[in-house]
Amino acid sequence: MSMNLNHSELGKKSAYETQYNPKLLFPIPREIKRKELGLDIENPGFYGVDIWTHYEISWLNIKCKPMVAIGELVYPAYSTNIIESKSMKLYFNSFNNTKLNGVDELIKYVEDDISNAVGAPAKFKIIPLTENFDIKNNHDAICLDDLDVECTIYKPCTDFLFCEDSVVKESIYSDLLKSNCLVTGQPDWGTVYIDYRGKKINHDGLLKYIVSLRNHNEFHEQCVERMYNDIQTRCCPEYLTVYARYTRRGGLDINPYRTSLDKFEINNNRLIRQ
Repeated sequence: MSMNLNHSELGKKSAYETQYNPKLLFPIPREIKRKELGLDIENPGFYGVDIWTHYEISWLNIKCKPMVAIGELVYPAYSTNIIESKSMKLYFNSFNNTKLNGVDELIKYVEDDISNAVGAPAKFKIIPLTENFDIKNNHDAICLDDLDVECTIYKPCTDFLFCEDSVVKESIYSDLLKSNCLVTGQPDWGTVYIDYRGKKINHDGLLKYIVSLRNHNEFHEQCVERMYNDIQTRCCPEYLTVYARYTRRGGLDINPYRTSLDKFEINNNRLIRQ
């Protein structure tokens, strides 16, 4: 199976449809990159979800008055496909001049369409603009970004990942995550949060590993699975969670969450750059 993105709208000048059109969604099989990482397709060795926040949702009510809101979309990491991000934007924009009976109808459309596209149940909720967002930073975790390290490698390098003798339980984050879109080469900026228990991962090496993704071309979800797999393979923690919070592009942010824990709760509070 090959990843043929020639039929997607990514990197092309697009006409924005403003009437509901689920055919705009462009699924991409997860299998392609997971095979590249040597992961078992049926059991990749982790659990998790992909969380999308859409800040530019609009539709018309039954009197054709425009409505606006923020939406949160979640679907599981075991889904067959991901959705190419520009196609997701075009899909949501297709509601802009679509008359709906209310929020429940919008939710049903989105949940049905995304579930069909990704091959697994999707959940969607509307967040009114009047809701008070709790914007946070990861102050309960250790920040790696002040470490005085020399960085000269900007392609994925697992050699930086090694462990010390002590066993720890710690949460770590870095705001220095950057990779590039697989198709357009445009930069994707993010914060990566790593929680684990096991032999202490050398912090200098971990930061240099995160920075080594800087010029790497891969989609958000694929980068997170690469980080998870590399840390798991090199450091063998007792448990591991890798959670990336990417900044928005075109009104959308994508936040992949991968963990070894089969039961998990996600804190989806916005970070300062979101």
